[in-house]
Amino acid sequence: MVSLVIDRRFRGPPNSGNGGYVCGCLARHAAGDVEVTLRAPPPLERLLDVLTGADGGIELRENDRLLATARVASLDVSDVPRVSYQAATEAVGRTPYDEQTHNLPTCFVCGPARAPGDGLRIFAGPLQPGAVAGKPVVFAASWIPHGSLSGADGYVASEFVWAALDCPTGYCSVGARHLGLKGDETALLGRMAARIDRRPRPGDRCVVVAWPTGRDGRKLFAKSALLNAEQEVLAIARTTWLLVDRQTQLGSMA
Repeated sequence: MVSLVIDRRFRGPPNSGNGGYVCGCLARHAAGDVEVTLRAPPPLERLLDVLTGADGGIELRENDRLLATARVASLDVSDVPRVSYQAATEAVGRTPYDEQTHNLPTCFVCGPARAPGDGLRIFAGPLQPGAVAGKPVVFAASWIPHGSLSGADGYVASEFVWAALDCPTGYCSVGARHLGLKGDETALLGRMAARIDRRPRPGDRCVVVAWPTGRDGRKLFAKSALLNAEQEVLAIARTTWLLVDRQTQLGSMA
């Protein structure tokens, strides 16, 4: 039986795995574009089972408890904003959260309390209004992957690419004032699909760009992309976030 153990380093909330990272780990067991639905918070440092069904669907379970499902899905993000590394670096300076105001300051991807080389430290911030025609809200962050993220082939491992594409979509979703958000809401990743065309190497200058695409009640929809320094698209993702109360964000999935 295939198993997965989520190291504490890769947490999002204090006691469960970062959503994008967990989705990426599960996606490694499927071919092509994959969509992962998170059903419950994946616990840290416990043996979890990865099961493949007769239909090719994949489940992540802890004993009889279903934590996540994955399936092959079509993914086409053709409207990716091209953002320069310099513009993304400037956007980081406008990130809305710091160590005092961040809801999950130790998140592996976006936590400001994580040391360089430990967390990804991707701090997405808004581009200037009107920077991208037709998109009222676009967030971006510059990112140089650390050497510890390397896979056996010398490129950044795919689960870390998924992770990098995750949190910026949460930032831009909660930052979507035109969708009725105030910016102080709490949310959890509920579903994520991604396609990786190329992976960067550790040390490469990268840009993560994210933008909201809609809202349906407490569901927030967004897309993201990973670009290289030449603004070429390396990977794309779409996400669904769930507006939840603070205790749910820290504890159990809604």
